[in-house]
Amino acid sequence: MRKNLLYIEDDKEIGAWLTEDLTERGYHVIWFTSGEGLIDQIEIADLVILDIMLPGLDGFSIGQRLKKEFPKTPILLLSARTAIEDKLQGLTFADDYVTKPFHPDELAARIEVLLRRFEKLSPPIIQLAHLQIYLHQNRILDSRTNNEIILTGKQFQIFTYLLRHPNQILTKEQIYETVWGSPYMEGDKTLMVHIRHLREKIEENPSHPQIIETIRGIGYRVRQ
Repeated sequence: MRKNLLYIEDDKEIGAWLTEDLTERGYHVIWFTSGEGLIDQIEIADLVILDIMLPGLDGFSIGQRLKKEFPKTPILLLSARTAIEDKLQGLTFADDYVTKPFHPDELAARIEVLLRRFEKLSPPIIQLAHLQIYLHQNRILDSRTNNEIILTGKQFQIFTYLLRHPNQILTKEQIYETVWGSPYMEGDKTLMVHIRHLREKIEENPSHPQIIETIRGIGYRVRQ
């Protein structure tokens, strides 16, 4: 499943270059030039890459707020500041600090380390109704029969994305753009069809789903 990176960088040239590089490495990058609108997307972020020198609120202020409200989301600071005082201030809330200029391979390696570290903090097994979900093994068992439930790749990506945001209403746009990595077109039935087939495999009664709720006019939610 593609990881969602929120990237905040006001330098258009650096921002475009790094967004292209990380996209080519398989990440879904949402690039902001300031902190405005960031909170609206933070719920779907697997990691935040944050520049310190920004218009309006600086990266320190934004990062401190994000870490306070979303402590399970890793933050990687990027900065041209090399003074030890700046690094120490940044590391009071950030999970890593990379100084400019940097090599994209090093940044990608640091991103992977943070993603692995924080993924380990998520529960390896989720019990949901009659389902036992082993996130790290990509396996789902029916606890009533102990049989494995086989999902397609897209079905599993949709389901685990919902599971990683329990009790949160996710829009059709958020789900589609995360799983397929392309913009959602209004009226497209692809997601709806996949949800229907997914329910046929995991719900006791697919006509009256208890695991994946439909929030009419918005999207879907998994309650835990």
